[in-house]
Amino acid sequence: MTETTQLIDLLNKKVKLVAMIAPSFPVVYKYPQIITRLKKLGFAYVVEVSAGAKKTNEQVLNLLQNNPKFRFITSPCPSFVRMIRTKYPNLLNFLALSADSPMAATAKLVREKYPDYRPVFIGPCIAKKLESSEDHPELNILVLTYKEIAEVFKNFNIDPNMPAENDKFDLENSDTRIYPMDGGLTLTSGVNRILKDEEFRIVSGWKNVEEALIEFQSNPKIRFMDVLFCEGGCVNGPGIVSTLSIVDRKKKIIDYFNGKTSY
Repeated sequence: MTETTQLIDLLNKKVKLVAMIAPSFPVVYKYPQIITRLKKLGFAYVVEVSAGAKKTNEQVLNLLQNNPKFRFITSPCPSFVRMIRTKYPNLLNFLALSADSPMAATAKLVREKYPDYRPVFIGPCIAKKLESSEDHPELNILVLTYKEIAEVFKNFNIDPNMPAENDKFDLENSDTRIYPMDGGLTLTSGVNRILKDEEFRIVSGWKNVEEALIEFQSNPKIRFMDVLFCEGGCVNGPGIVSTLSIVDRKKKIIDYFNGKTSY
């Protein structure tokens, strides 16, 4: 059974569900209309994964501040983490695995606030399915891409042009809404203000990752690497269907971050 059919089955059975939508959603969906559509679909609550990203930032900052001599590689990307495990096991000790990804952090928030509800992550990343099933099975997160949730909307005849109601996220955090762009973690956490320019690196795109890892190993001055596996960040994830350029996708994220919404 695919994740799409699993969700359709859960919705038909009226199972208690919370939608956790990734911060890249403005590339694909309008706000606040997406909340209206998800609640019409049958989700009891809709939360912004940016809320979990705030927790991720707090954990990363604690690592940096409590370990002033240590060096860290951070990434919410399961593909990158698996690349380190298989190809660069010598760098495993540098991975900040004690800091939750925004998805995992949000799921924990959901469990605290809505203990009887199952979290459903909706985002641009196929590899998040592996993170859910292999890294955090205890959180019981069902993961769908934007492509897959579009199939669910279609199955239940949820009108893509339906008028938005006065909906708001049940959990949100506006400070971390640029997280899906390369450097999002560094900028929203303030790491760039704590460390000198030569002490951190922002990397996106799988073609650039290996070069950055080589530099990290050869340059001990680099204390912090912020890595996203897709070029430009999660705005360019494989679960997104969009004809927009990376620049235009980032503009949608920045507009939403700045409070510009589209009904």
